[in-house]
Amino acid sequence: QAQLVESGGGLVQAGGSLRLSCAASGRTVSSYVMGWFRQPPGKERELVARTNWSGSNTYYSDFVKGRFTISRDNAKNTVYLQMNSLKPEDTAVYFCPASTLLANTRTVYPYWGQGTQVTVSS
Repeated sequence: QAQLVESGGGLVQAGGSLRLSCAASGRTVSSYVMGWFRQPPGKERELVARTNWSGSNTYYSDFVKGRFTISRDNAKNTVYLQMNSLKPEDTAVYFCPASTLLANTRTVYPYWGQGTQVTVSS
């Protein structure tokens, strides 16, 4: 079982950048598929990006392609989400779940952190 703690959220102006971190602990976390999901106010939780255990297979949703980058440091049990050119519509709670399956659907991620709030002002 994996325990996950997200950090790095905050308030930023449109066009700015933030880097989110997700510290993982538990058994063999380096073997997990790690994702970043977000939940905007009043909306469903949606996939932002995910990476396989080595970082060689990544996926990005269209609305963040070219702006966000997911990466992981298995030695530090940490996953990152570098967010550039932020827009007000990126405002959401960001979560970093873990899964043993390489998939993009929310239901295959059984382990979730508490999330970190990102607010982008216009």
